[in-house]
Amino acid sequence: MSNFKQAVARWAFGSVPLEAFKEVYALGVTGVEMPPEKEFDQFRDMGFTIVTIGGHQSLGDGLNKVENHTRIQDEIGVTLEKAKKYEIPNLIVFSGNRNGKSEQEGAYNTIEGLNLVKKMAEDAGVTLILELLNSKVDHADYQCDHTPWGVQVVSAVDSPRVKLLYDIYHMQIMEGDLIRTIRANIAHIGHFHTAGNPGRNDLDETQEIYYPPIARAINDLGYTGWVGHEYSPKKPALESLKQAFNTFNI
Repeated sequence: MSNFKQAVARWAFGSVPLEAFKEVYALGVTGVEMPPEKEFDQFRDMGFTIVTIGGHQSLGDGLNKVENHTRIQDEIGVTLEKAKKYEIPNLIVFSGNRNGKSEQEGAYNTIEGLNLVKKMAEDAGVTLILELLNSKVDHADYQCDHTPWGVQVVSAVDSPRVKLLYDIYHMQIMEGDLIRTIRANIAHIGHFHTAGNPGRNDLDETQEIYYPPIARAINDLGYTGWVGHEYSPKKPALESLKQAFNTFNI
């Protein structure tokens, strides 16, 4: 039995009717990520933890721009109230795209923005997770696209409620060397996402990431948070998710 818990991104399994998520829960996948607010109560009634929702708008226009800080502070204030109401442990936050900003300027601005909201998150008992995304395939120009940049930011903010969302798929594209990087930076990681690469599909033999040792490494590090499966299944959805769950069910 693994130390950590498993979740599934609602958007990625959008073809699965809401009622069928009872079967997802029965698999052992007891968390759901980023469901629409209109489904919060239904998921909670089925026993799910709503693990993540977006903390602010938007992915491309984020914390690395000083002119966004007041808006984002207000938006995070609203989403923290939802998180408290529905016992949601994490809010996803974004650096935004570079738009010509240097790595240093973008990092400084992102640190400044997170410093404005970290006390709110600490008081609410909710973790702000800064997502690492690839800028090569899916999110051109996104600034938080390498682990060292993200670690620099969350280390400077220095709050137990500000961590990284380490997306294994995205970091395979940008960096590789996944297990070594996870081991070196686990203190700064508050959440994981999975998907196969290339294609962002099933965690199977058609893609290049060999997930079993990654799952073992995460477990051996004593990680007790959530691993969220965020991919578009090619196989029937429940069959695919069962395979992903079993891969991480150490």
